[in-house]
Amino acid sequence: MGEVLSGEQPKEGKTISQTPPVQNVIRASAPPPVAAAPLEMGDAADAVHSIRVTTRYVTVDGRPWIPVMGEYHFCRDRPERWERELRKMRSGGVTVLATYLIWNAHEDVEGEIRWDGHRDVRRFVELADRAGLKVMLRIGPWAHGESRNGGFPDWLQELPITHRSNDPAYLAHVERWYRAIEEQVRGLFHTPENPAGPIVGIQVDNELYDNGPHLATLRDLAESVGMRASLWTATGWGGAELPPGRVLPVYAGYPDGFWEESTTGWPDFGAAHFSYSTVRDDLTVGADLRSSEASSDGALGADDPWPFVTCELGGGMAVAYHRRPLVDPDDVASLALAKVGSGSSWQGYYMYHGGLQVDGRASSLQESQATGYPNDVPVRDYDFFAPLGTVGSQRPHFHKLRQQHLMLDAFGAQIAGATTTIPNPREGRPRWAVRSDGQRGFLFANNHQPAIAALPGIDGVQFDVELDGSRVRVPAEPVTLPSGAYFAWPLRQRLGTLAAVTATAQLITQFDGPRGPVVLLAATTGIGVEIQVEKVRADDVAGAKIEARGETLILRPDSAPGTGCEVEIAGTTLVILDQATAESVWRGEIDGRDSVVLWPGSGWFEGGFRAVLGDRESSIDVWPPLRHTEMRPGEGSVFSRHAVPAGAHLTALDAPAFASRPAAPLRHGGSAGRLSAPTDFSEAATLSLAVPREAFGEESTVLALDWRGDVMRVHIGDQLIADQFWYGRPLEIDLQPYRDALADEPLTIRAFAWAPHTGVYVDSRVRPASDQPILEIRSAVVTAASTRAFT
Repeated sequence: MGEVLSGEQPKEGKTISQTPPVQNVIRASAPPPVAAAPLEMGDAADAVHSIRVTTRYVTVDGRPWIPVMGEYHFCRDRPERWERELRKMRSGGVTVLATYLIWNAHEDVEGEIRWDGHRDVRRFVELADRAGLKVMLRIGPWAHGESRNGGFPDWLQELPITHRSNDPAYLAHVERWYRAIEEQVRGLFHTPENPAGPIVGIQVDNELYDNGPHLATLRDLAESVGMRASLWTATGWGGAELPPGRVLPVYAGYPDGFWEESTTGWPDFGAAHFSYSTVRDDLTVGADLRSSEASSDGALGADDPWPFVTCELGGGMAVAYHRRPLVDPDDVASLALAKVGSGSSWQGYYMYHGGLQVDGRASSLQESQATGYPNDVPVRDYDFFAPLGTVGSQRPHFHKLRQQHLMLDAFGAQIAGATTTIPNPREGRPRWAVRSDGQRGFLFANNHQPAIAALPGIDGVQFDVELDGSRVRVPAEPVTLPSGAYFAWPLRQRLGTLAAVTATAQLITQFDGPRGPVVLLAATTGIGVEIQVEKVRADDVAGAKIEARGETLILRPDSAPGTGCEVEIAGTTLVILDQATAESVWRGEIDGRDSVVLWPGSGWFEGGFRAVLGDRESSIDVWPPLRHTEMRPGEGSVFSRHAVPAGAHLTALDAPAFASRPAAPLRHGGSAGRLSAPTDFSEAATLSLAVPREAFGEESTVLALDWRGDVMRVHIGDQLIADQFWYGRPLEIDLQPYRDALADEPLTIRAFAWAPHTGVYVDSRVRPASDQPILEIRSAVVTAASTRAFT
């Protein structure tokens, strides 16, 4: 058993503030009973895999379900990459794939609807199903998505009809488009006759604010041509007028916005998404495309009698020529967790996977001022700094979000059934909320905002939560809430054999381990780990110092957080991981067994766990132990450790200096008179970059260009393969498709310099301070990566 301490002794590893504690008190009572949502959708209760909508959450076969939805556009990637990337998404904890049908990618010539190659929606949906993903089809007809004409083909845009309305001439074209979609995905809808069908939802149109009857017509039209779905959605932001009962509103929340002015620092809407609120709507999203001010009833969705569903939580942020936000991984992850704390029962990310804008037969197909938009976006680049980049790179927020998604998978039923209680915000007090069923719950706190408006640490923080028949105070002593901290702590949760656990660590997942239930938790950086357990004897505890306070034991682990930090309590093992290790947790199937993997690099589940090898040897920890790989000594009693060989080959290319540093001509245009991107590159600086054949790998070959300037385009001959508006991050280019072409000719790079007095917005952390034009390639590195399957 652990050592029992008196209640007055200092706690090892505990941050104790000398500041008088701040009183943070919430009363969280049992919520009202769940009822059916007043929506015309959902399956019959007795259907197989029945999907239904209640007033608080979606259910599958009667069980609460918090879907994790990620956006990935099939037409913006190469089809030979689809299956691998979809498996990465599923391995990141995504359960629903969202994808646009972008009309102008399929029918840029009237009457010639194409489904070949990267347009093959049926193959994409079938691969998603094979990867274990359900599907939300966003069928338009107007999509936006930074696409030319919002996705309308030029020929449709130019017709003398009333677009996005019930004009019969317009609807005739939409019906033909919808009918073509249905023919492609026929048999893939989730229906009573086909319960295993992957398509569970359909979104009609996008960002239509002022024509609810038309949205109802679009649903009727889709159903009339044979489309079936358990769920019908429409974007609800901007105070949208929606047809009552016909669509489930879905909402957005971004950490920044490229659509703001170049003179804007951090947009005014930003703080709302890093705070807790039952308000669902954001009137500013897409506001630059509106012809009138957004209006609402003031509640902004807070009183809606259906679940809080999101479809566009910013997985990163696109850049426009005039404004180029630099969103950080923690911006994405903290905002996402804040939405869960605010009551979200459906986490949807836009974008979750980046891509390349589509080439049309007559024009490029990106949003631009030339087609009536206020913004110029790159011709090809649509990376979005998404969790999964254009080239498939798994970024830090892919791992940070996966940690949250594992929690939602393991404890989603408890979270979904709980309602949110939020204290009135006060200066100098923590931003926090509790989701509770009246008996137990989760305490959410967020002290993170983007660097431009970082929040200071707060001394003397302690939380009091009054539940029905009990009260929890956590931590037991006041602490300093660090700047940048964000977390969800369990309150009196049932874990393994334990009836009530409260902790200053975030739940990750739980599983059956070598000696009984195992629960993984993530320590909160800067706050000592404390575990409060009820109805447990001190004799049943090992691995922690024990302090008795009435019927509650307060446990502080003997070890620092990590794989060796184990606290055993009455047959249940709690493993408390440091944050870096917590972000290395994966869960999926290996050799037919549900497995938990600790791997800090990139990878995905496919016939085992397929790890992307680094440039040096490392190790991977797994439970249950791998059957076909030799073990080596590890830490703790739960995970087996296995060696991982090196397998990446890095080639640094000799990038010559640009011979000149010309700035792009200063132009303004578009509906808002904003700065315009250059389109004529005849006066741009030019250089050649040869890629040796030996730099290529068999599985993947990615070039990372770390550069500074204004705009860069990369060609092979006359083909534009990549471009970027510089904003402080490298340009990643998938070279694998161009292996043969690059054997005969080099890359041609054309670029304009960063002008010292430009009005373009770039984050102050990276914005050059020089009074001279800047154009340079600081490094050009080709990474040829390989993988190994662990089974």
